[in-house]
Amino acid sequence: MDGINELNRLSSDPNSDDESSEKGKYMTFKSGNEYFGLAIQYVNEIIQMQEITAIPETEDYIKGLINLRGKVVPVIDVRLRFKQEPQEYNDRTCIIVINVKSSVVGLIVEKIAEVVEIDEDNILPPPKIGHAERAQNKYVYGIGKVGNSVKLLLDPDKLLNDEDLTVVEQANDINMDEEGEV
Repeated sequence: MDGINELNRLSSDPNSDDESSEKGKYMTFKSGNEYFGLAIQYVNEIIQMQEITAIPETEDYIKGLINLRGKVVPVIDVRLRFKQEPQEYNDRTCIIVINVKSSVVGLIVEKIAEVVEIDEDNILPPPKIGHAERAQNKYVYGIGKVGNSVKLLLDPDKLLNDEDLTVVEQANDINMDEEGEV
């Protein structure tokens, strides 16, 4: 899990607040047969799978809520969000905790790949033709060329729709209420 070690190194580096140290770095993970990348500045941490409390009457990809060191965090299964076949969770499955739209959300992914650096000139816009029915295309803002492979670069803001934001806001309200009680 070199990606986790690299992320931990970046977050413990006193210069990691400097945007230039994060510029062009992406946390990559596998979902289905593809590899995706998230700009490292969105990523808080990577945690192992843990008990998830289901939320009734939400989208199937919203798996529920976890308790992360006393904070309630909603989690989304990336495979289901991209309308891929569900897969049973295993010891490689983990949760990438990200900041998106001023909220903390967990993304359940099959496995972490690595942290890669992709220069802007190696990022192409997503193709406009073919596979329009594939849900993940609307979440991809670019295609990063890394050696002989490509990574689909995600826009985390587009992973959440308005209904998802309601769940996230409710989790934030729970966190705020608990902080007020202390």
